Amino acid sequence: MRTALISDIHSNLEALQAVLSDVESVGVDRLFCLGDVVGYGPNPRECIDRLGSCDLYILGNHDLALLEEAYQEGFTPKAREALIWTRRVLCNPSSPLVTNHVREFYDRFEKTHRENSVLYVHGSPRQPVEEYVFPGDVTFTAKMAAIFSLIERVCFVGHTHLPGIFLQELAFIAPHDVPEGFDLPGDQKVLLNIGSVGQPRDGNPAASYVIFEENDGPGRVEFRRVPYDVEQTMANIADLDTGCDSRERK
Repeated sequence: MRTALISDIHSNLEALQAVLSDVESVGVDRLFCLGDVVGYGPNPRECIDRLGSCDLYILGNHDLALLEEAYQEGFTPKAREALIWTRRVLCNPSSPLVTNHVREFYDRFEKTHRENSVLYVHGSPRQPVEEYVFPGDVTFTAKMAAIFSLIERVCFVGHTHLPGIFLQELAFIAPHDVPEGFDLPGDQKVLLNIGSVGQPRDGNPAASYVIFEENDGPGRVEFRRVPYDVEQTMANIADLDTGCDSRERK
């Protein structure tokens, strides 16, 4: 069983299309999305439409803020500004509620999903939508112990936009350290961040996603990076009607 895992698309259509083309080229059995389809980027409607055939959808914090406007209060000013614009694009003209098409799309989302000993969330097992787990957190013994106590064997997350592997022995492995893929250990639990499709934050601008191959053993993961047309995404952002006048845009 080969599963492609994507997360944090953030309305970046060019990145999403590039990743989906790569997924098709390598061949998988399933496609799972771990949240944050919208937020930040210029093409929320198109990304929602493009993701209509995933096999699993997990709710991210930006997705929740789209559906529940009050949830935006905890966001940074830039993230909140992007969500206000996104809501305006995706809501009914005469109503603060998202359109039926968008609501039907999000009705399929789960906060957590477990298959056998594998858990899928957006943030962490402890706070599935909200909690960040950063590479440096391996120094926080209590936090990581609490998180790993909720993992049976493997947990896949997104949210931080920083791909990598957390081992229960409190070690972090960056994707560039396992360029040929990583065989999941059978003797300890693993938390694996799949990175971001639409807004990578690890210094590599290429979109990030993971192939998870389940076999007779613990399984194997491969981090994949896919270049996309960043200039086109920037042009799409520049062309947006954000509701600001020309002075505000400067």
